[in-house]
Amino acid sequence: MSTAYKSAIDLVRELKQKHGNWQNISETDAARMMMQNRFKTGLDIAKYTAKVMRQDMEDYDNDTSQYTQSLGAWHGFVAQQTMYAKKKYFGTTSKTYIYLSGWMVAALRSEFGPLPDQSMHEKTSVPKLIEEIYTFLRQADAKVLNDYFRELNAAEEAGQDTSAILEKIENFETHVVPIIADIDAGFGNEEATYLLTKQMIEAGACAIQVENQVSDAKQCGHQAGKVTVPHEDYIAKINAIRYAFLELGVEDGVIVARTDSEGASLTQKIPVSEEPGDLASKYIDFIEMEEITLEEANENDSLLKHDGKLVRPVRLANGLYQFREDTNIDRVVLDCVTALENGADLLWIETPTPDVEHIKMMVDRIKEQQPKAKLVYNNSPSFNWTLNFRKQIIAQWEEEGKDISAYNKDDLMSSDYDGTELDQAADEAAKNFQRDASREAGVFHHLITLPTYHTTALSVHELAKGYFGEEGMLAYAAGVQRKEIREGIDCVKHQAMAGSDLGDDHKEIFSGDNALKAGGEKNTMNQF
Repeated sequence: MSTAYKSAIDLVRELKQKHGNWQNISETDAARMMMQNRFKTGLDIAKYTAKVMRQDMEDYDNDTSQYTQSLGAWHGFVAQQTMYAKKKYFGTTSKTYIYLSGWMVAALRSEFGPLPDQSMHEKTSVPKLIEEIYTFLRQADAKVLNDYFRELNAAEEAGQDTSAILEKIENFETHVVPIIADIDAGFGNEEATYLLTKQMIEAGACAIQVENQVSDAKQCGHQAGKVTVPHEDYIAKINAIRYAFLELGVEDGVIVARTDSEGASLTQKIPVSEEPGDLASKYIDFIEMEEITLEEANENDSLLKHDGKLVRPVRLANGLYQFREDTNIDRVVLDCVTALENGADLLWIETPTPDVEHIKMMVDRIKEQQPKAKLVYNNSPSFNWTLNFRKQIIAQWEEEGKDISAYNKDDLMSSDYDGTELDQAADEAAKNFQRDASREAGVFHHLITLPTYHTTALSVHELAKGYFGEEGMLAYAAGVQRKEIREGIDCVKHQAMAGSDLGDDHKEIFSGDNALKAGGEKNTMNQF
């Protein structure tokens, strides 16, 4: 039976015969190393993961229970351990991605130090993090396969049946998964967006998420002061991203179009309308205006003829124009439909709270024009999940006529309500949020942008509290190491996780008996 491992052995054997002086190269060792490094370049990764995402999108179209998920990673190690955990507890990385958050790049990876999410960090830090993540995921492949090959060698030396081990090697599922990478608002004009997108794709990204904010006035999606751009400007950036994918041969590349219009009330410029009813005129319709006469106009006022009337767009002291109140949902719908009509594959709608009915209301309107519309949804740590779901349950109970007098609606976060019927119902709603939103509101992908920012802070606080207090070393022994051992977390053997065993085997392959290896009886890692 032909296998990838056997094919690699045959290839190396042919090359040895061709070149004649490769006698020091072992066919099996070379084939082993080739198997341990399936992806040779970032473009290999981007092409592979793009196909994975496209298949997942098709699966979701056929069955909304087949939604996908990701956690945000600010370091390659975080991404690696996420995939280790997914495989350990669920046996597969299927339907699982990594999210690369611009927020976390700004907060944790900038040479300026911690920054707010305003695109002030170095744009090159984004592709560098993509490359780092895939370096760690590829090493995870190499480490696990190296352990399998160690098993294979030991079984062969003992004269045992190796078929089960070879099957594990041949059917190995890679830790390399799609990254949805945040390019913010493109870090400049459409040419800047194109150039940065190319670097991100070359690093391995198959999915680029771009938002419709003004690049040099970009704000976090969950903060005030957001300024959106006319659709023509946004379409140019979507085009730039698609051209970058095509230029680099990533034909299945995915574009995630994010709209911040629900929380944005400002625009930087008024687009040029060529004829009534065109895209620019629809955008202009949303701008707040006041009807005036020419005599009422001030010197240097900007005036428009709108619906046959002379109007003055409301302009703030900083020169920005203001949208009319209560137009935000209409703007979201137009943004999304326009993006899908002009090359986007997935949508991202920033919302103020995690409310399935609210998301569904917008998506239903979008689907009237784009039936296959699908969302990437931010399960954001900026939401107070406990409070939001307790509020939703209370509102539901009120509508049903249920007695809620036992609860103070102004203090629903109180620990007094922990364990109550309200708490249980709200927690159940949180537990089911992702499957409910995917079934009812078109959410294909659920992500948490910066969970590992918070988990890192929490775990370090807990360790420091005990270690510098009365617990001393017990804080680490009981709070960290003992849990790692009992949970069977590979990272407890941190030397091996960092590549020590892999390096030892490489040294032996390269140097034979001359190899100076770190493993052996005196390696303290043997305690585990």
